Amino acid sequence: MGFRFKAVLAGLALAFASGAAAAAYPEKPVTLVHGFGAGGNADSVARLVAAELEGRLKQPFVVESRTGAGGTIASGHVAKAPADGYTLIMLTGGHTASAAVRKSVPYDPVADFSMISTVTQFPFVVAVSANNPAKTLAELLQAARGKQGGVSFSSVGVGSTQHLTGELLASTAKVPMLHIPYRGGGAPVVSVIAGDVDVLVDTVTVAGPQIQAGKLRALAVTSGERWPLLPDAPTAKETLPGFEVMSWLGLAAPAGTPADVIGKLNAAMDDILKDPGVRKKLNDMGSEPYYSTPGGMRDMIRDNIDQWKRVVQDAQIPLQ
Repeated sequence: MGFRFKAVLAGLALAFASGAAAAAYPEKPVTLVHGFGAGGNADSVARLVAAELEGRLKQPFVVESRTGAGGTIASGHVAKAPADGYTLIMLTGGHTASAAVRKSVPYDPVADFSMISTVTQFPFVVAVSANNPAKTLAELLQAARGKQGGVSFSSVGVGSTQHLTGELLASTAKVPMLHIPYRGGGAPVVSVIAGDVDVLVDTVTVAGPQIQAGKLRALAVTSGERWPLLPDAPTAKETLPGFEVMSWLGLAAPAGTPADVIGKLNAAMDDILKDPGVRKKLNDMGSEPYYSTPGGMRDMIRDNIDQWKRVVQDAQIPLQ
C-alpha cells in the first residue's frame, strides 16, 4: 500500500471519527459560563438558553458564574479551556467593551474563541430612584452640571458596556459623572434604589421589574426607537441627538472547537431562537432574539471593538 493511499485512508478515518464524535455530541454535561452575577441579564439569558439546549441535545447544560473584571475573568477561563465543546461561554457586549477600554486582556477577544451564534440584542435604560427629583434625562443632566463632582452612575464592572455607555453619556452631554463599578447582578439596582448611587445604567432585564414596581424611574432608553417593554420611556437621543447604544449576548466556545460541534450548536440556536415561546421570554426580559452564523458573530465582534475604541478615544476615557 503506497504512502499516498495510506494518507488518504488516514484522512478519511480522521474525518469519519470527527463526524461521529460530532454526531454523538454531547455525551456528558456541558458547562455554560458567564461573567456576571446572579439575576443579571447574562445570567437570566444563559439559564434560558441552557434549558433549551438541554431539552434539544439531551444532556445537562450547567450554568456557571465567574464574576469580576467586567466579564474578563470568565472569558479568560473559557479561552484556556479544552476545545471539546464541553465548556461554552455566554459573551456579552462587555467582551468588546473590555477589549477597547483595557490596556490588555489575558486572551485575544476574537482569535481565542470559536463563535457559535449571537442570542439577543437590547438597549440599556438610564434610571434613577423614585425619590430622585429628576423626572427627565434633561433634568438629570442639568443637576449633574450644577453639582460639585456631578452625579454618580453604576455599572456591572470596569470595562463593561454599561460602564462605557455611562461614560459616553457623560461625554456627549458634557457633564461630570462618577463611575461606581459593581460585580454584576442586582447590586447596582439595590444601590440606586437606596440612594447610594445616583444613576443606574443597566439592561431592561435587570431594571424593568423595579421600574414596574415604582422603585426606579426610567429616564431614557439607549435604543434608536422607544423600547416595547418600556413604551413610556423616551429615547436618550430625544435629549441628546445621535446618542444610541445597543448591546448583545452571544454563545461561544474555545478556539479550535471542532467545526461539526460548532455547527450542531449553531443549528440548535437557530431552532431555539425561532421558537415562539423562547422569543416571548426574551422579549419579556427586554431583549430581541438575534441569531447569526459563527462568521457573522465574529465580524460583529471585530466591528464592535473598533467602535468602542473610537468611543474611548473620542471621550478621552483613560485605559484601565
